Amino acid sequence: MRLLRLAKIVSVGLRFGLDRMVLDADASGRLARVWNVPFFWRRFAEPRAVRLRRALESLGPIFVKFGQMLSTRRDLLPPDLADELALLQDRVPPFPTEQALAVLEGFYGKPVDEVFRDFERTPVASASVAQVHFARLPDGTEVAVKVLRPGIERVIAHDLALMEAAAILLEKLWPEGRRLKPREVVAEFAKYLADELDLMREAANCSQLRRNFTDSSLLIVPEVYWDWCGRSVMVMERMRGTPISQIATLRAQGTDLSKLSRAGVEIFFTQVFRDGFFHADMHPGNIFVHADGRYIALDFGIMGTLTDVDKNYLATNFLAFFKRDYKRVAQAHIDAGWVPAKTRVDEFESAIRAVCEPIFDKPLKDISFGKTLLRLFQTARRFEMEVQPQLVLLQKTLLNIEGLGRQLDPELDLWKTAKPFLERWMDEQMGWRAVLRGVREEAPAWAGTLPQLPRLVHHALTEPSRQQAAIREELARLARAQRRQGRLVALIGVLLAVLVGIELVRLLG
Repeated sequence: MRLLRLAKIVSVGLRFGLDRMVLDADASGRLARVWNVPFFWRRFAEPRAVRLRRALESLGPIFVKFGQMLSTRRDLLPPDLADELALLQDRVPPFPTEQALAVLEGFYGKPVDEVFRDFERTPVASASVAQVHFARLPDGTEVAVKVLRPGIERVIAHDLALMEAAAILLEKLWPEGRRLKPREVVAEFAKYLADELDLMREAANCSQLRRNFTDSSLLIVPEVYWDWCGRSVMVMERMRGTPISQIATLRAQGTDLSKLSRAGVEIFFTQVFRDGFFHADMHPGNIFVHADGRYIALDFGIMGTLTDVDKNYLATNFLAFFKRDYKRVAQAHIDAGWVPAKTRVDEFESAIRAVCEPIFDKPLKDISFGKTLLRLFQTARRFEMEVQPQLVLLQKTLLNIEGLGRQLDPELDLWKTAKPFLERWMDEQMGWRAVLRGVREEAPAWAGTLPQLPRLVHHALTEPSRQQAAIREELARLARAQRRQGRLVALIGVLLAVLVGIELVRLLG
């Protein structure tokens, strides 16, 4: 079975000319000339990026997902490949309803009609890992039921094994292979898929995001019904709205598209800088618009998290960039520990300036946040910076938000929308509000520590003398042991000398 699958992969690769992408790396061209002899009949009118996308689509949903993940690794891929792979859509035919019912009955231990008041047999959405059916709970609540595709674990394990084998070959046969880190990329993909296969993890992500946006005037997140959820089944509130890609319909409904585009930017920066927890799969298929103009978020399989260090890094860099303070940008990388401490700030500053100054010839509204962040990553890699996975996810999401916002409103000035938010956040982190927040957060710990303070002070004052006494005692013990060993060695030496003397007398006498 694996050999047949491998044969298909090789066949598809040859049909779309993927071998030429490897052969083109040979500067001499000799290998390409020899290889092309048996394939002289092949002609390719389409660019390599289009051929790669079509090949992945031909190989099935797991390879489509792999291409989607690769599109986020713009630190590794050339821009033409990354841009084309970003067009991949995870749309596959639904699996038979009988299989979905079998999964549900296996999980609940009873027929679906005894679990739900109604269960729609026709799925409303289908992807490579799961599909969604609408239903009603016993109390009449309308829900969406996400069901894991049967046997998907086996398919994934099978294709991952082939990808790992291909990655090893790529590293050995292609001069550029080692730089692209194919085995590391496949391992990252395997982790990404493992997360998507656990619907309880997705349910937890959804629940967290909903809690972060409780009573929000900008974003609606469905409620999770935990009593009906498991690793292979997720049940959440049914959402009603218009897909954000249907711009003509939104305009006909009287939706203010300019306001909607600005709200999308505010939602993103709120998730990133307030919560450090953001939806990392914000393509148009996962976003609806409610009748009241609020966004509706769906599909929570991929979420990004940021630490306070990450958030400070991003805010500092964005603000410094648009003030053209490249020294501050360079210093922020070193302070965050993402560039070696030995890096010369002036050299790093000069490299950043060379890359970023041309950007500012454009009006601010035409400057891409996502591409600016990408350029920053590419420059930093020359100074031994390993791009952080959470920042790669963030950059991908930022590109999605930018593209979506400018599709809704071509005049969207992302910087003008985001700058006040960033400045307010930085003020909260570094101003008097930050001091008050720190006091509030530490107060419970202080309440427990203050009564112990006299004892702790006494302990701290007396401990050094105790430690010194213990050290002196240990040194004295070691000295005594050394003297004993010295006497023992001397005794052994004397005995050996006596034995040698006796033996010499015996030999000579």
